[in-house]
Amino acid sequence: MDLITRIGQHFKDSAQTKLDAVELLAGPIAQAIETMVACLLNNGKILACGNGGSAADAQHLAAELVGRFETERHELAAIALTTDTSILSAIANDYGFKMVFAKQVRALGQPGDVLLAISTSGNSPNVVEAIAAAHENDLRVVALTGRGGGAIGEMLRGDIDVHISVPAERTARIQETHLLAIHCLCDGIDCLLMGVEE
Repeated sequence: MDLITRIGQHFKDSAQTKLDAVELLAGPIAQAIETMVACLLNNGKILACGNGGSAADAQHLAAELVGRFETERHELAAIALTTDTSILSAIANDYGFKMVFAKQVRALGQPGDVLLAISTSGNSPNVVEAIAAAHENDLRVVALTGRGGGAIGEMLRGDIDVHISVPAERTARIQETHLLAIHCLCDGIDCLLMGVEE
């Protein structure tokens, strides 16, 4: 296969994954938007975590909310738990890497806040621990997963938490759909908070 054909196949596969997922994910994404807006209107904040590409996605969401998405508006409270190297390295050194997000959730999270937990496999140990800490501290959880949701899917509280699970197996396709979901979250939050219709 030549490179042009290979690249074209990536575009087609990415588009098809998103099209296949829209009916399954639109409802949970809308529910997540409503959950996050209720949190923000109640002076709460959104904490976000994940590893690797999912860490970048957590930072992406926080940047869009604290800065702006596509429309000028006031700042919204969001923190990526993936960015403070002193905290991350201290916790990893003293308690192990699986606690790097959980201890931050316990320190920073308040009842009514929302944890956006991102794991393509649904099995990232430190994200699982973060969700457990969120539950202990009365935070609601919005989980972005793939591959059926793994351990994270099993621990979510169906009546309180929201599960956005991309119906795909390939990590790249899951991450690409996660990014689209994050943009939908940002757009929906702006729409509900500001009445943005465009």
